[in-house]
Amino acid sequence: MRRILIAECKQEVSTFNPHLSQYSDFAIRRGEELIRYHRTVRNEIGGAVSVLDELPDVELIPAYSACFITSGGTLAADAWQRIAAEFLESIRDAPPVDGVYLCMHGAMASETELDPEGYLIAETRRILGDQVPIVVSLDLHGIITDRMLEHSDAIAAYHTYPHVDFFETGQRAARLLVKILNGAKPVTAKVAIPALVRGDELITEKGLFGNSIRIAQQVEGGPGGLSAGMFIGNPFTDVPALQSYSFVVTDDDPELAAREAVRIAESFWPNRHRMRVPLISLDEMAARLHQQRRGTIAIVDAADATSSGASGDSNAILRKLLECGYQRRVLLPIVDAPAVQQAFAAGVGATIRTCIGGTLDPARFQPLSVEGRVRHLADGLFRSESFGEVWDAGPSAILEGHGFTLAISSRAVSLYDRSFFYSLGQNPRNFDVVVVKSPHCQHHMFADWCESMINVDAPGSSSANLAYLGHTRCPRPIFPLDEHVSFNPQAKLFLKTKS
Repeated sequence: MRRILIAECKQEVSTFNPHLSQYSDFAIRRGEELIRYHRTVRNEIGGAVSVLDELPDVELIPAYSACFITSGGTLAADAWQRIAAEFLESIRDAPPVDGVYLCMHGAMASETELDPEGYLIAETRRILGDQVPIVVSLDLHGIITDRMLEHSDAIAAYHTYPHVDFFETGQRAARLLVKILNGAKPVTAKVAIPALVRGDELITEKGLFGNSIRIAQQVEGGPGGLSAGMFIGNPFTDVPALQSYSFVVTDDDPELAAREAVRIAESFWPNRHRMRVPLISLDEMAARLHQQRRGTIAIVDAADATSSGASGDSNAILRKLLECGYQRRVLLPIVDAPAVQQAFAAGVGATIRTCIGGTLDPARFQPLSVEGRVRHLADGLFRSESFGEVWDAGPSAILEGHGFTLAISSRAVSLYDRSFFYSLGQNPRNFDVVVVKSPHCQHHMFADWCESMINVDAPGSSSANLAYLGHTRCPRPIFPLDEHVSFNPQAKLFLKTKS
């Protein structure tokens, strides 16, 4: 029997979010609990298990999983130390294994370690030695460091944005690991691209970025190909390696890996100017809403996107709508634990006056006094409509008043679909305006039925107005933060040699 160890450490952060992530922001699973859970959801580990279950000579060794409940701010030092210690202890305590599958994100950062994934991979390699192959799956918003590639045998990355291939990426990673166990000799080439990109052209189904991904898919599925893709990084994770990357993994063919990694990068670079978001001011947003005649308008507040690491406590749009006297029905999500506590204390049906917003990022958002009726209370536990995962928004409440309906959670939860609204009994279709705190959602979530989607230039720690954020660690010069950025594609090779 071949023993394959499975472990996970996954988080995406915005280092511009001042609210530190804590240990309690992770779902921790160990041993068989890890496998039982992932058999029920369509994510990476679920996909890997579906492949490995079909192999009669494979025994799964589930070790440890620390998976973020949603993205957030930089991971606090003590939380990182605890998670790293538990992760590595599970590796040391495992029986001898023949291969390792690690599920990671790539845009994690702690107060004391700016390359957590690289650290964990390197330490796993030190514990297990050079003979055990390690394959890592990553989000295409990850930041691929040399250390990650030096100490793993190969990587696999998502091919879709918005992400709909979690399960399939896990399957590809598992098949890649099996190929290596069966004798494949992986060689990886990566090309660093000095660009940070956002916008609709990144939608792989119809945007220009999809052309680069399709080249990568052809390479991966072609002769000698094992894995290929693009990392566009998370522009809000300001770390020393932050930029975009192409990569190719081949079976013992460094020339092919280098050539094709350069080709993918060259297909991407000329399109960078179109990979930006046209934003309108809050004042212009208000003017457009006053011209509204019918249908639902989605206001896209990507600057406060919790799935990108933002705090979720922005009240900037609510404040502007109240200031301009907008009277039609608005549905808006916001994180505010004290307001939820006040709603629970008052009970359903009670009218309360409370302050909304600015509890996590007070430098950007000043609390706003509002009055409303408590219409609904919930424990905040629900399954996402996208992939069936259990999400925990903490105690949550619906507060209605003066045209607004506030969906208030105690903790940040991903908002790239409608699950949070549905969990509180709210259907976005019943509103004139819905605030969407996500840069992109699958089309059927909002775009297919909304009258229009308005991208606003609001404050927040995941703003698409990248110059506003103030990067200090990433390589410079870099597009679009600097002018006259040049690009001379150079492939760097990583060959895994066994001692």
